[in-house]
Amino acid sequence: MMSDAVVTKSPAVVVGPSEPGTPTGIISLSSFDKVHIPIPMALLLIFDEPIDDPAETIKKALSRALVPYHPMAGRLVAGADDDAYLSIACTGEGVPFVAASASCALEEAMTALSPGLLRELTVRYPGELCRLSDALVLMQVTEFTCGGFVVGVTWNHVMADGAGIAQFLQAVGELARGMGAPSVVPVRSGATIPPIPTPVVAALRSQMQVLTEELASLDVTIPSSLISRVKAECGGDCMTFEVVAAALWRSRTRAIFSGDDPDDPAMLFFPKNMREKVGADRGYYGNCFGSQLVVATSGAVAGAEIKDLVKLIKGHADILDLLMDAGAASGNDLGRLMSSPRYHAIAVSSWQKLGLEAADFGRGKPARVMWQPEKAVGFFCVVCPPCMGKDGVNVMSRCVTPEHAEAFLRELAALDM
Repeated sequence: MMSDAVVTKSPAVVVGPSEPGTPTGIISLSSFDKVHIPIPMALLLIFDEPIDDPAETIKKALSRALVPYHPMAGRLVAGADDDAYLSIACTGEGVPFVAASASCALEEAMTALSPGLLRELTVRYPGELCRLSDALVLMQVTEFTCGGFVVGVTWNHVMADGAGIAQFLQAVGELARGMGAPSVVPVRSGATIPPIPTPVVAALRSQMQVLTEELASLDVTIPSSLISRVKAECGGDCMTFEVVAAALWRSRTRAIFSGDDPDDPAMLFFPKNMREKVGADRGYYGNCFGSQLVVATSGAVAGAEIKDLVKLIKGHADILDLLMDAGAASGNDLGRLMSSPRYHAIAVSSWQKLGLEAADFGRGKPARVMWQPEKAVGFFCVVCPPCMGKDGVNVMSRCVTPEHAEAFLRELAALDM
């Protein structure tokens, strides 16, 4: 029975670079890195095709990957009085690695999706924020009775964004499959990335506060039939993500707002990879994304058709552009919006084009990628590479408190009626 499923973990071992003499020294953080507080992030790569001794295979590949990705084996150090100016010390201290086994088949675990069991599939940092002494990456490989396995990765967001960690995991996979070196040469220094002005960094960083609210962890699917219908209504001029974001935005707005004050702002944020826009070097794996902002009133969002919200999303504003243009920021009253109650905003992030689904440790791509929530700095939905057998787009959600979870699920269920 799933309630009896147990994950047995071996003691953590620290995996360092497989070759001596990796570069040392200090790497300055980019302004995109400095936007973030050192909050843990975590994900699960779920593989239903077995490989030979997955824990040992991946541990050896990780050690090899830490040669070109030597900053991943380092630690953060304080570079000034304000922790916004941390740096990466390339110390070679290594990555804690745990080999584990589960007492059930992978299909049983994924069918039940027990939050307790899922939490056992990653290594956790001891605090709500990462400390200077903590490793920048933690890894666990759990083998199930059927031979399937899960790679759980936890990392300090200051070190890398989702695209960066995806690049690193692709490299580990390539080395696990016997390649002599990663196909992409990694770059961690953000020296060539145009800096964000210090006041803008401070303004963005001020929004990075760990939430204290209890949030409902939900695994939902936006149906393919709805996505196809809305795309047809828009004449094909929209992306799947825009439909999914619109559906989540309206469903959550209807669930959390009472309707007593329809003029309350309802905000939608979504991250956007900025590597191409800012000219980042190929192989750069630090943070390099900005936030897009869509604003409307709660009454307008709650009463809108999904297709109309899609059109609104397509005309989104870039927060970086607004903040760096004082006139536009004033005209849009961005300061007022950013000071609105945080529960008035939902963030929808897509992991479908980051490269996480391309990680391959020997027998093909993962059957599923899952966001494994740690501490959150916002009310988030993460669009994950779709689960096999699901008729739609899979979304891991932590965007409502328990009191609004039932209403949110009810609104989602009614989307395609």
